[in-house]
Amino acid sequence: MSSFDLFNPTENHKALRELVHDLAKGVLEPQVKEFDEKETLNETLLRRMGSEYSLFGITIPSDIGGHGLDATASVIVHEELSYSDAAFTLSYLAHEVLFINNLYHSANDAQRKKFIPPVLDGSALAGMAMSEPGAGTDVLGMTTSAVKKGDKYILNGVKQWITNGNVGRYFIIYARTDKTNRQAISSFVVDATQKGFSVGKKEIKMGMRQSPTCQLILEDVEVPAENLIGKENGALTHMMRNLEIERLTLAAMSIGIARRALDEMVRYASTERKAFGKPLTDFGQIQQLIAESYARYRASRALVYETALRVNPTSRESLSAAAAKLSATQMAEFVARAAIQVFGGYGYTREYAVEKLLRDAILLSIGGGTNEAMQKNIVKDLKESSLLSNQSLP
Repeated sequence: MSSFDLFNPTENHKALRELVHDLAKGVLEPQVKEFDEKETLNETLLRRMGSEYSLFGITIPSDIGGHGLDATASVIVHEELSYSDAAFTLSYLAHEVLFINNLYHSANDAQRKKFIPPVLDGSALAGMAMSEPGAGTDVLGMTTSAVKKGDKYILNGVKQWITNGNVGRYFIIYARTDKTNRQAISSFVVDATQKGFSVGKKEIKMGMRQSPTCQLILEDVEVPAENLIGKENGALTHMMRNLEIERLTLAAMSIGIARRALDEMVRYASTERKAFGKPLTDFGQIQQLIAESYARYRASRALVYETALRVNPTSRESLSAAAAKLSATQMAEFVARAAIQVFGGYGYTREYAVEKLLRDAILLSIGGGTNEAMQKNIVKDLKESSLLSNQSLP
């Protein structure tokens, strides 16, 4: 009698993990150092993720060209890619989760037929624009406006921290469609080639250097009314729903980073470095760093994959998604920092992979909702469910 494998629930999941692992080690990893130092996206490789390796459309149905798989499959892909390069994976996530998954599950058939094929095969890259210079965690504070005029909407505003901002052709852009109602947010598919659309400054960052982060500037951009996603003033529902799989895949990226950091520190401490004639793993201080890292990694990985079993496009799982992101991102920073300590002075140099792992891990506790926002959301969900009273916690 076979036992259930939380991390590979089916043979399809197992095969997907093996495929992506081999792809990451053979194709993604060799280019990491070059593009991290250049602080430039390997745009050609990202396009090949669709045209050559068919890794786009993981969570959308096969009848439109996707794979028809679930959130666990998406978690597997993000974990395995991040084991080799979290920065490249972040640009993959913006295209795959923030645009493709979001659009398919929120759009109508005409929008799907028009915009999904070119992003699936990588001929067009994409992203999502929600944050603004003065509206990050307080997303309802956004000031980008969309005013309807005839058969068009006129968009004006500035979006900030946009992944793939300088390489994307299509973006889902959130804008305010009623100035008197704080919750009156609508979303649109916007073509970056349209008049009035421009890319502002590209951020110079501590980590995630291969993944471009830019401002998007909208100056009287005319967007066809047919590009409105769902109903006017109704974007909050699918915005929040897509945040759950975004947070879950960001957590999966943290798992990939931590697993790589553990592999690096165990190998280095047990086979490469000795002190006083003994391997570093013979010393209690090093044992503590490795053991604590492994325990935290295993606990967070279990939470992420257990949550993935319950995340789907039609139901909400905000509490667990927030908990998974909070746990995994904190854990990844701890493990990556522990790896540097195990390596000592070498860990602080760019000769070894561990310094980049920490640089990249830090962003994951900020993007997709800060960890402070996750803490607030967790307590809010628990309170609203009356789980802080006499009921058992889930």
